[in-house]
Amino acid sequence: MESFADKIIVDADRKSSGRLSAYLELTKPRITLLVTLTAAAGFCLASREMDYTRLLQFSLGIILLSSGISTLNQYIERDLDALMLRTRTRPLPAGRLAPVEAFVFGLALSIIAIAYLAVTINTLTALLGVLTFASYLLIYTPMKTRTTLSTSVGALPGAMPPLMGWVAARGRLGIEGWILFAILFLWQFPHFLAIAWMYRDDYARAGIRMLPVVEREGRVTAQQILIYTLMLIPASLLPVAVGLAGQVYLAGAIALGLALLYFSARAALSRTVLQARRLLMASVLYLPALFALMVMNSGG
Repeated sequence: MESFADKIIVDADRKSSGRLSAYLELTKPRITLLVTLTAAAGFCLASREMDYTRLLQFSLGIILLSSGISTLNQYIERDLDALMLRTRTRPLPAGRLAPVEAFVFGLALSIIAIAYLAVTINTLTALLGVLTFASYLLIYTPMKTRTTLSTSVGALPGAMPPLMGWVAARGRLGIEGWILFAILFLWQFPHFLAIAWMYRDDYARAGIRMLPVVEREGRVTAQQILIYTLMLIPASLLPVAVGLAGQVYLAGAIALGLALLYFSARAALSRTVLQARRLLMASVLYLPALFALMVMNSGG
């Protein structure tokens, strides 16, 4: 028979486990993983001789920075998250953590990340981290309830990881790093517009002015999905033009681009949640596949 003391210990363990899970959820592990993979790809592509210790140090800094930004984003948007069905169970709107706990946690992660990158990698990488932090949280996040242009603004810090990876390995900016930046920048539009179409009622409930919320019939959303996907395909071939990747990558990038275009076209023509979800899944598979192929067939 379980004693009263045993029950107290079990309840305490459950509470502790629940809090740790809540803190982990604040870091958005899946997004952080994707950010870290694209950043690591930039590092690998820039490395003339691979330094695995430095790669691990850089990846740790990116994990900390992405986790900190995600946490602070949820702190800022906690009231909006409480209004949306898909986000109301997050730690802050659900009351599993206090707002001040999330703020301190997110700020600490971000400060540690930037200091760590400055000390172990280089100053320029850390400065790009500061730029990413400031533009995402201080410009993009407040803009989401004001204008549909927030998607374009948010795509700028969102495209930083591979550029940071390039700078971490080379110590300077370069055309190759900017090409990686451009690929990720353009990819975000079909990806996030698919999400916006899927959850437009949720976004409308919270007053977030995503394009499918403002333009309900979806004509402009469909046009932008197609335009940015069509722009992404030639951009994804530029690594071959600058000697960053070889012919195997060229063939793979064309195939991946055409596949993404297929799903983009179907989503644009049908304007249904089903096709938007399929486009979302295609975009999630496209990006790591493209960068992995680039790294494996690196010519730089």
